[in-house]
Amino acid sequence: MSSIPQNYYEEKAFVDCVQRFFSKHHIGKLLAKCNGTKEKGVSPVSLMRYKLSNIFVGRSMYMQQRTGSFKEDFSKNTFYRFLNSAKTNWLRFTSLLAADIINNDIKGLTDDTRKNVFIIDDSLFNRTSCKKTELGSKVFDHTDMHFKKGFRMLTLSWSDGNTLIPVNSCLLASAKDTNIIGPVKTFDNRTIAGKRRKLAQTKAPEAMMTLLDTAVSTGLNADYVLFDSWFSNPAQITAIKSKGMDVIAMIKKSSRIKYTYCGEQLNIKEIYSKNKKRRGRSKYLLSVDVMIGKENPVPAKIVCVRNKANRKDWLAFICTDTELSEEEIIRVYGKR
Repeated sequence: MSSIPQNYYEEKAFVDCVQRFFSKHHIGKLLAKCNGTKEKGVSPVSLMRYKLSNIFVGRSMYMQQRTGSFKEDFSKNTFYRFLNSAKTNWLRFTSLLAADIINNDIKGLTDDTRKNVFIIDDSLFNRTSCKKTELGSKVFDHTDMHFKKGFRMLTLSWSDGNTLIPVNSCLLASAKDTNIIGPVKTFDNRTIAGKRRKLAQTKAPEAMMTLLDTAVSTGLNADYVLFDSWFSNPAQITAIKSKGMDVIAMIKKSSRIKYTYCGEQLNIKEIYSKNKKRRGRSKYLLSVDVMIGKENPVPAKIVCVRNKANRKDWLAFICTDTELSEEEIIRVYGKR
């Protein structure tokens, strides 16, 4: 059996492309801002460039060492110490890099009137075994409604409707100690390592605010923040509104979440049943103005639409920009 030869010229083109990317976006300066430095030896930029190049050319350090094709001037221990360093703020690094790409390369390609959005969502980060994985947990998968081993990966992205740029992310373990399978290590909560582990055990709506604050602090901005019903709580919606951004989110059909409508505290099902629905081929069934929040309530608009997956069912969206039309609310949420 003959092996498939690797194309050296294509690989060199990928490496050169990564080198140009590092030079254009000043990766070395971004790493320094996030404490991604070394006291001596190989520069962090060289290690980072090697890691990114391997992803695009389909290589790994392990296989390169096994086959004798590893030609770098650093050891395996140096490489893994850099990646596993608890001092580097990778959350801020990815946010700074995304801000540099968006502000310098993407925004100039679209009109100033285009609505840019932040999109927040989570997905399952599955692990077959978590006995030796720090904070490995039993987490609930909302896709098939079962508990699985691993983490939930919460991701914040930026989009203009055509381009999607991941900004930052974090792995979420279970907030319950009984659901944690892997070892739990203790760190000083003032350090980056301690803060990341504390963030991993916070609830998703609270962790969402940390990712959003980190993105805003790096110079990124958006007109709206989009997320589904899992994060749609009055506390989070009013907190985002207080930061100068509007929210468009799907509403959770819960009897415990209530809105001020016509002087009464009603949940979404009660509001839906009290109003007459639009007939015919209308894009939405119902639109009402409400107040959301207890301590510092803000005005919002609720729009109910038919569920395309089940025509007998309905979905509800909430928008804190009351001047936005119902059709525009549906269109902007479609970017998610």
